Amino acid sequence: MATPDDLKFQEFEEATDLLSADPGATTLSVSSPSTAPAQGDVKLDMSEDDEGQEENSELLGKEKQTSGFWTFEYYQSFFNVDTMQVLDRIKGSVMPLPGRNFVKHHIRNNPDLYGPFWICATLVFSVAISGNLSTFLSKMGDPQYHYRPQFHRVTIAAVVVFLYAWLVPLGVWGFLTWRQGAERQTGGYSFLETVCVYGYSLFVYIPTSVLWIIPFDWLQWLLILVAMVISGSLLVLTFWPVVRDDTKLTAFATVTTIIVLHALLAIGCKMYFFQTAVHTATPSPSLAPPSSNRTAALTSAVKSH
Repeated sequence: MATPDDLKFQEFEEATDLLSADPGATTLSVSSPSTAPAQGDVKLDMSEDDEGQEENSELLGKEKQTSGFWTFEYYQSFFNVDTMQVLDRIKGSVMPLPGRNFVKHHIRNNPDLYGPFWICATLVFSVAISGNLSTFLSKMGDPQYHYRPQFHRVTIAAVVVFLYAWLVPLGVWGFLTWRQGAERQTGGYSFLETVCVYGYSLFVYIPTSVLWIIPFDWLQWLLILVAMVISGSLLVLTFWPVVRDDTKLTAFATVTTIIVLHALLAIGCKMYFFQTAVHTATPSPSLAPPSSNRTAALTSAVKSH
């Protein structure tokens, strides 16, 4: 059986040889917790680590600082979204549910311009191309109609869609900020959040514009009504919590203006780009040729004389 002396730490001969070779070497002694450290014990110098932590903090602080609006990094942050986030926001825009605010449940203080930009660009081409195809199909049976691609419609659609997607949110954001005042401004939406909501609200018009190719006027109006209800519901459910604390007249007037402007965009696109041709019956020509009519007139004149 081992004695207590055998269980104590023993000094090795190698350590003794090292100390004899280098008397100035630093050694660490392990003492019991109850024993106070001697004055000759080694103290760890943490100054270099503190300096490193300060440098890291400075670097992190520089990274968090917002770049100027004239730099590329400033606008790059607005496109910092992945595919799943964009798909989730598109899904929320086509399925608005009461009690689920689009900004709080889908944007979550991370508005992007990637989704709204590509939605507007896709809508421009879908409206212009579908409008050309709809005109061709509706007038296909007219012998006097000659198909000509109307490329100027792409420019008109781009101007209308992008102006709506930027100017209307700017006006709504400015009006809401003015009505809320400085003390209640934190409860509203930022300009980018407003643009993001309007951009995603236009997604439902992309499949609707493709279905407008079907040359049936009643079907086109039915599709536009469904799209207006879905898209308008998203805007109402998003902006109503912001304006409901205002006076009733102002709240209802604001929501009505938002809906009317949104409806004007849809109806205007339908009336301009998707004109259903009205086939009118052309009068049939006279059975008798003009020469026979003249001969009959001359014969009757001779007989009268």
